[in-house]
Amino acid sequence: MPVITTPQEFNVDDLYVDLGPVAGIPLVLKCEGFNFAGSIKLKAAAEMVDAAERAGWIHAGSTLVESSSGNLGVALSLVAASRGYRFVCVTDARCTTSAIRLMRSLGATVRVVTEPHPEGGFLGARLELVNRLVQENEDFLWLNQYANPANWIAHHQSTGPEILKAFPEIDVLFVGAGTTGTLMGCARYFREAKPSVTIVAVDAVGSVTFGQPAARRMIPGLGTGVRPRLLDESYVDDVVFVPETQTLRTCRRLARHGFMFGGSTGTVVGGAVGWLSANRLGEDTTAVAVAPDFGDRYLDTVYNDEWVSGHYGAGLLENRGGSDA
Repeated sequence: MPVITTPQEFNVDDLYVDLGPVAGIPLVLKCEGFNFAGSIKLKAAAEMVDAAERAGWIHAGSTLVESSSGNLGVALSLVAASRGYRFVCVTDARCTTSAIRLMRSLGATVRVVTEPHPEGGFLGARLELVNRLVQENEDFLWLNQYANPANWIAHHQSTGPEILKAFPEIDVLFVGAGTTGTLMGCARYFREAKPSVTIVAVDAVGSVTFGQPAARRMIPGLGTGVRPRLLDESYVDDVVFVPETQTLRTCRRLARHGFMFGGSTGTVVGGAVGWLSANRLGEDTTAVAVAPDFGDRYLDTVYNDEWVSGHYGAGLLENRGGSDA
């Protein structure tokens, strides 16, 4: 029986869902949301704070600041509360109400940006505010998840090895691209441990991460308005771009089978199903996708009919029986 003293010590790392019966294609989903933060971001949050402590950059009473669309903000709120640090999260209007409430309940200060930067979008505006806060407050430390190597190191040490241990015969790995911490950590690990694995990044249409044109995105999580400094495309074999309408259909199709996943997971699964269908690798292919979170924080958005029809049109809801690809 595990007994823990801090919330970040607990994480279920060996739960996988066989999506074959749902998706009609061989695909296994690594579920990363079974921890006190509710998402894979707890791994990066804990490692970035650990690295800052080892470097002597923070001490009791320090204030951490970070830009986040939601999940990392919740994870850092939890870690900061358990370590005795103050935390300021800079997010934007797309952040879910539940994530904001969770952060504030954990003692964090949440600053919400309401206007996008003319070139960098909401992320650019968030980063501007973070930089201003750091300049105005000497005791603020910006962890900078977009450039902090501890972000990808967390997954090089945990997520990648966990997947290979469970599926030593793995052929393809699908990872969503946000800050690209999970993507780079897993890709670097497999380049060293099993280079035959095909690494497929899944990004949202409208994200600029892989050089595509910027466009409106309403679902937080994957995608960026500013290219992450962590990204090294030499570790990525292919990229799939998923429109948000496909994300919504995928999430809702999975929910009809009892699996409530978050928007990031819907994007990853939708991209993986499309890629596998197009490449037709065979029934004996071992394909794994990483599910960053669950759907409880998306009840007001992804799973809210009024929100969906207001942003994407009622036609998407009328196609409830359609494919998730």
